[in-house]
Amino acid sequence: MKYLCLVYAEESKLEGMSDEECVAYDEALRGRGQCVASEALQPVRTAATVRVRNGQVSVTDGPFAETKESLAGFYLVEAPDLNEAIRIAAGIPPARAGSVEVRPIRELTGRNLGRKETR
Repeated sequence: MKYLCLVYAEESKLEGMSDEECVAYDEALRGRGQCVASEALQPVRTAATVRVRNGQVSVTDGPFAETKESLAGFYLVEAPDLNEAIRIAAGIPPARAGSVEVRPIRELTGRNLGRKETR
């Protein structure tokens, strides 16, 4: 099953964390076949929030909500269950400075995502 590990932290606390440590953890997960995708995000000041209401598009700078911790990156992982996904999340280096939200991926009904059709 796939789980999304959303990494949240105060940007100032992430500044002292080395990219090399995060890359090494990512490579270890990939080596075990547990990492599907992962990316770090640019600072929140580079974000834009898009809303569509009554057919009208509005764009505002920054995130939707003001919070101390902001979304800093993500890991999409494969794990047999939530407990294993939590174990993986606990090893993500920024978890020591912020938090990691672990959420199971919900497969959309009626879509054949990533599967080859047989005829």
